[in-house]
Amino acid sequence: MLATVKTMKDHNTDYTLNIGGKLLSLGSPLVMGILNCTPDSFFEGSRKQTEEEIAARANEIIEEGGGIIDVGAFSTRPGAAQVSEEEEMSRLRFALEIVRRQQADAVLSIDTFRHDVAKMAVEEFGAGIINDVSGGNPEGSFGGESSTDYATDDDADCTPVLDEGWHGGVAYVLMSSQGPLEETMKFFAHRVRQLRCRGQRDIILDPGFGFGKTMEQNFDTLYRMELLQEFGLPVLAGLSRKTMIWRTLGITPAEALNGTSVLNTVALLKGASILRVHDVKEAVEAVKLVTPNF
Repeated sequence: MLATVKTMKDHNTDYTLNIGGKLLSLGSPLVMGILNCTPDSFFEGSRKQTEEEIAARANEIIEEGGGIIDVGAFSTRPGAAQVSEEEEMSRLRFALEIVRRQQADAVLSIDTFRHDVAKMAVEEFGAGIINDVSGGNPEGSFGGESSTDYATDDDADCTPVLDEGWHGGVAYVLMSSQGPLEETMKFFAHRVRQLRCRGQRDIILDPGFGFGKTMEQNFDTLYRMELLQEFGLPVLAGLSRKTMIWRTLGITPAEALNGTSVLNTVALLKGASILRVHDVKEAVEAVKLVTPNF
């Protein structure tokens, strides 16, 4: 088993991200703790709305070993109520002011697909990562067309990402909602070229577990995830309490912590550089056991 871990650990390249002029190392995988300032996220335990709840959650993520706080104000669960840009902005401002008071130096990731929301979070609160589940659609944080004809290369028409001043200080999570892994890889190849053309330096790939995939495609993507290392970019795995866990086991999201730890372990062995989770302590323990620093 130790020999297997050593071999799979080789997938983890010593990537770094430029976060506001400071280098964040991914040589050892980092845990991204989820802070949802929403009333309707799919996992009830992640919903934090009052000042006390948000402050406690921000502190908990850091105290339990999390390296990134991912703040979201728009639920992407199936059937969730639509939230206006104004409401999302208001929720985020309220939460981010509290987070910054509690954890002034924390690396902040903003879970949004809207340009102006991303811009506000970076300029007003120093967010260092934009986690865009849209994959760059017309209303996504960084623009781009919605066409799934990603084999067509129109990079010559690309414009800079948001504005010129952001290129060296904001990392971008590019997520795929494609089904088969092969389609995800084609999508990434096209979108990464576009982002590079726009001047985007730091790109993180998220295969999008639970987005646009059947159960079989979710598991196939996980168990072949090492193929994404071909892009030479860090990979984020967002498996926490997802449907692929609790539906397979015949349980509820509230009961899916053990299953999450199992799949997080697989993701680490397949080369994940970031784990996005609800349960930080358990994910940090998985990182320590899978990639020990002896």
